[in-house]
Amino acid sequence: MISKQPTGERLLLEELPERWRELRDAGPVRYEATQGVWQVLDHQSVATVLADPATYSSDLSALTPTQSDFETFRQGNFVGMDPPEHRTLRTLVSQAFTPRVVQGLEPRIEAVCSRLLDAVADRDRFDLVDALAYPLPIIVIAELLGIPAGEHRLFQEWAGVLFGGDQLGEAPDMADIERALEAIAPTVREMNGYMLEHIRARRADPGDDLTSRLIAAEVDGVRLRDEEMVGFVALLLVAGHITTTALLGNAVVAFDRHPGTDAALRADPARIPAAVEEVLRWLPPFPELGRRVTRPVVLGGQEIPADTLLMAHLGAANRDPARFAAPDVFDATRNPNPHLTFGHGIHFCFGAPLARLEARIALRMLHERFRMLAIPCHEDIVHQNPAVIVGVRHLPVEVGRP
Repeated sequence: MISKQPTGERLLLEELPERWRELRDAGPVRYEATQGVWQVLDHQSVATVLADPATYSSDLSALTPTQSDFETFRQGNFVGMDPPEHRTLRTLVSQAFTPRVVQGLEPRIEAVCSRLLDAVADRDRFDLVDALAYPLPIIVIAELLGIPAGEHRLFQEWAGVLFGGDQLGEAPDMADIERALEAIAPTVREMNGYMLEHIRARRADPGDDLTSRLIAAEVDGVRLRDEEMVGFVALLLVAGHITTTALLGNAVVAFDRHPGTDAALRADPARIPAAVEEVLRWLPPFPELGRRVTRPVVLGGQEIPADTLLMAHLGAANRDPARFAAPDVFDATRNPNPHLTFGHGIHFCFGAPLARLEARIALRMLHERFRMLAIPCHEDIVHQNPAVIVGVRHLPVEVGRP
């Protein structure tokens, strides 16, 4: 991945880490008056917040706008729950979505990657996001849930609306978020209806898929309700799709902008997992996690009142010099790499193993297919709205074959 352009040109994906470093330099905890939130910026404090759900609640419903069509999503989205509800729901889902299930997807992920790359086999230039990074995780999730192949496009359309961020600026306030929720509500309603129908069909005729396993999961006589499964599917779209899409695009850009990285990975593919972790540290797809302060606390020397919205800033914490040697250097061999991109504590990202597996396989297969992969013109890169997700929407590349 050798760029044909001077590396002096600035990209949004390079500006963001600099912003996060500057935030971190301002102190471990600060009040952001424009948005009216507290920002937690150092590694230790962020880890403390994420590990203490009693003090820092994941249930933000009292502080953020609501929309009726999102209530079904909320019922199964344990990312926005606290114990004991969180523990019950996550335990049920874990019975169906096991590490063994994820590892068993490897041959299928390789087959999907191969098919997608075959579709651009006759092209010297193509959009890496359109061709691979976007459809790969969508197809894998849809197949995992037992969705018919002809309907996979629905997932792509839903994800495009849910994570497009077209209604938001880079620093949205609550009014902006409320307008965005209203704009995407019809899509949420359509997805709710489709998944409820799919779940009910599987109840009547179970198969060998994740939906059927979710229906059968039981803990102490408790089973998932249909609406809770819909919420989990929505969560899986985030954890298992958009994270992988962002990770793949960010990896290609990061390798392109750091000469020698791609050549080293081609020479020793065993280094790819460590390189993936460094991309995750360098460019976390979701750089901030919101929490509601349940009682007055003192954190980082600051007094924070109860019922306050607090943002744990993963991007800044991942650049904390107290935790990382040379944190402002992209080091694809970094070890250890205790980044917080997938969270910490009881809310550690449920989809992390799947995202890592898909990224490793896709990057390895790109190296096998192409002796060269370059970004010919950085001006053609279209970035996602960083207020929603850190990644690229379009990434035109040029390739050379063996």
